[in-house]
Amino acid sequence: MKTKPELELADVKKIAAAAEAEAVKNQWAVTIAIVDDGGHLLWMQRLDGAAAISSLIGPAKARTAALGRRESKVYEDVINGGRTAFLTAPGVDGLLEGGVPIMKDGQCLGAVGVSGVKSTEDAQIARAGIAALGL
Repeated sequence: MKTKPELELADVKKIAAAAEAEAVKNQWAVTIAIVDDGGHLLWMQRLDGAAAISSLIGPAKARTAALGRRESKVYEDVINGGRTAFLTAPGVDGLLEGGVPIMKDGQCLGAVGVSGVKSTEDAQIARAGIAALGL
């Protein structure tokens, strides 16, 4: 039997604070979602001014990144590359850039999903949050 690390509440708070700081520094109104390795929501915050729909899109991006163990942009690229049948993949609905997995020693601990600004900026915020863990 293997032992693997998991996110603790202190980790989640550290990620959320760093992601929020990146968003605020750039004056970006976003929703930040953090999920565990099974895609279950651990944290969500919608910053002032963020569109209501971002509270659905952010967690979906995080869930997709955690379950796929890769950035959600990979799936967006697959679809944009012509493989539109991937839109029917079961249980995967955050197929846009902005979901980033949290990886440690080859294990997925969860993911951060951000929605509200350009997809590249969403991903920038997610990465800034994850960087706070120093993995």
